[in-house]
Amino acid sequence: MDSAEALLFIDVQQAIEDAKWNRYGPRNNSEAERNMKRLLDGWRAKRWPVYHIRHDSLEPDSPYRPGQPGHDFKPEVAPAAGETVIAKRTNSAFIGTDLEATLRERGHTILTVCGVITNNSVETTVRMAGNLGFTVYLAEDACFTFARPDWEGRLCPAELVHALSLANLHGEYCTVVTTEQALARLRLF
Repeated sequence: MDSAEALLFIDVQQAIEDAKWNRYGPRNNSEAERNMKRLLDGWRAKRWPVYHIRHDSLEPDSPYRPGQPGHDFKPEVAPAAGETVIAKRTNSAFIGTDLEATLRERGHTILTVCGVITNNSVETTVRMAGNLGFTVYLAEDACFTFARPDWEGRLCPAELVHALSLANLHGEYCTVVTTEQALARLRLF
């Protein structure tokens, strides 16, 4: 069965385990991968479309560079046969890819998004999807980020960085939901 609704995983690759990400402090949402897997299981049970966005960095030192162990998908949500993989080289899954054309061609107008990093590739992709007219649900507990300093050098914990990113998105570009709310929507169909 095909669906207007698709699930997008953003950059859920081994590279996110690299120590460079947590140099300012630990990540938030320690259950994010478990929640991603729950979403994936729900979509697969419905035989609804799943898209895996893979970051193919061109930076020589990036753990996301093809040929590095970090380039591989995390096993919890690795693509299955028949699931679409879209390679990107920027923080947006829509820039320099055929994601928009593919979604439109296949009639997918509603997107549920999860992945990493909340305030980077997830936020950028969700903003563009909203601006392009897609209806977007962002599963907040199936995303995570890391602590980072603000513009003035004050350290912001990952929970705050995550919450502010969600606040930037909710209402204008997407509807922020929990994994359970996303799965409840899935069960309506």
